[in-house]
Amino acid sequence: MDRFRMIFQYFQSNSESVTNGICGLLALASVKMYTSFDFNCPCLPKYNMAYGLGIMCLPPMALFLCGLILNRQSLVMLEEWKRPTGGRKKDLAIIRYMCSSIMQRAMIAPVIWIIVTLLDGKCFVCAFSGSVDPEKFVGFANITPIQTQLLLSKVPCKDDELMKNNPARKAISRYLKCWSQALGWSVLLILIVVAFLARSLRPCFNQAAFLQTRYWSNYIDIEQKIFDETCCEHARDFAHKCILHFFESMQQEIKLRRFNVPREEANGGEGEDDHLRGITDQEQMNELLKSWYYSKPPLDVSQATQRQQSEGRERLSVPWADTLSNRGNAPQKAKTSRQTDV
Repeated sequence: MDRFRMIFQYFQSNSESVTNGICGLLALASVKMYTSFDFNCPCLPKYNMAYGLGIMCLPPMALFLCGLILNRQSLVMLEEWKRPTGGRKKDLAIIRYMCSSIMQRAMIAPVIWIIVTLLDGKCFVCAFSGSVDPEKFVGFANITPIQTQLLLSKVPCKDDELMKNNPARKAISRYLKCWSQALGWSVLLILIVVAFLARSLRPCFNQAAFLQTRYWSNYIDIEQKIFDETCCEHARDFAHKCILHFFESMQQEIKLRRFNVPREEANGGEGEDDHLRGITDQEQMNELLKSWYYSKPPLDVSQATQRQQSEGRERLSVPWADTLSNRGNAPQKAKTSRQTDV
């Protein structure tokens, strides 16, 4: 149980791990959908190819769109691409890195679907049974071209009366399945080689630029998360203050007895930390959100650090001044007390 809790906390704290987990679930879902799918070829000359290619191409498109929708970084990338420049310039390298990362993860489930369908071969046989050259197979002599196309379209349907006892049906089906599986294994091999080359050749390029791009792409994602969390915290405290003000406007008896409001909350929540930062009405909050969108602050925290250091020095200087003033007034107080005793 502790291991599952640790794994859950790891995925919860790491946005990239969450995205990888979603992509893995989509890949498993694609395989499960295909294995549970009841494939029925229409076995008609004009509809076989449309049905077979539709099964091979339409579900991957839907899985690709699901991968884009479920990936949180796709929205962050679009916001970064379309946002006004403001006090922070845009870096196209970061946007390209985020786009490539999103596309790679979104393509996992569609590629797995296509590979599984090619290795299975049913869709390929249904789609291309009418494109086979009938002269390569026996059983098509002394018939018209229309009858030939009709017989070829019946190849995927093994229980059809026209092709049930025809020896050419099994030969054509095996021929098309061989081509389908060859294409499936070729696609899988090409993807493995491309992934191997990408891993092996990446150290040959500029690693400093790659690290910088990866760092700032992660920064944009984390910055948006922290901003959303801060807005939620501010909204909660804002709503808390408004509710307390509502209760304070009511009669004392209803506030304390009927609703059982604690006295600390009745006093306005003085014991809690105030996260409102001086923003106390709707117009101020709208202006803050508008300025965040149209003019994000520059990526320079030196000014904020200097301001915090100056405030800390001011806080430290006050106790020392009080101490020195007390020490200076101590002899005068002692002299006054002696005169009083006399």
